[in-house]
Amino acid sequence: MSYLISPTRVVAIAIFFIFLISCSDEYYKSTDLTEEFAFTKGIEGPAVNLDGTLFAVNFQKEGTIGKVTEDGATSLFTSLPEGSIGNGIRFDTNGHMFIADYAGHKIYRIAKGEKKPVVWAQDATMNQPNDLAISPQNKIYLSDPNWGDSTGKLWMVGSDKNLVLLEDGMGTTNGIEVSPDGKHLYVNESVQRNVWQYDILADGTVSNKTKLIGFKDFGLDGMRCDVLGNLYITRYDKGTVVVVSPEGKLLNEIRLKGKKPSNITFGGTSGKTCYVTLADRGCLETFKVPYEGAYFNRIHIK
Repeated sequence: MSYLISPTRVVAIAIFFIFLISCSDEYYKSTDLTEEFAFTKGIEGPAVNLDGTLFAVNFQKEGTIGKVTEDGATSLFTSLPEGSIGNGIRFDTNGHMFIADYAGHKIYRIAKGEKKPVVWAQDATMNQPNDLAISPQNKIYLSDPNWGDSTGKLWMVGSDKNLVLLEDGMGTTNGIEVSPDGKHLYVNESVQRNVWQYDILADGTVSNKTKLIGFKDFGLDGMRCDVLGNLYITRYDKGTVVVVSPEGKLLNEIRLKGKKPSNITFGGTSGKTCYVTLADRGCLETFKVPYEGAYFNRIHIK
């Protein structure tokens, strides 16, 4: 008698166990992390540093960066120079913080262990620098929407601090992320509701643009990957986070308390906690997931 299991049965068993995991009471149940309106309605850019501390922009007033403890206590971390308002935040593998300044058309860097923002890159032809993603080689990718005419640009910033325009004339570029293996870049368009996938070339530029998935209603905003390459995308005005496979299949949809989730990141002690900023509530909600965040995994590799 043969006890070999057919490939089809292996796939069926795997899907069954993934389903069991997704149904666990431990996962995908959103709760409040911070009090409502501890941040302004411009709350955005949640990001976790090497020590596991959570940060987000616009704490109590525009132009600030707040930090949040694991139990939800909030405090001011620093303020940006006059005229600047932060949006996306990301940390590189050296622990330096990068902030997209949509009002001043700049990228700021705050060196590890410091609080002073220093201009890293700027370009007057930018629209409104929005969200950031960082590759394993510490190249920064930047979405740059023009909300007035529903268009957008895509930029790259290397270690030389030079901005490289990768694509112009896109839809309203917003959420942006690099795949766990660093081979693909994902960019979504809020108004057009498309998610695009690019191949990342050796020099950091991109090619082979293909549509990963599209949606018929509600906006798209922040976007992050888990270690399996699944994208977690915030659905602005719908009040959910959708999980999309690397093949573009909709796997799950997590209901939030607020209706305007603006961005998402992974953190917690194991990297399996999602933190979501809610514009309509001025706070962060949180839920557990079965797999850690790809970026969390990358920056915590010893």
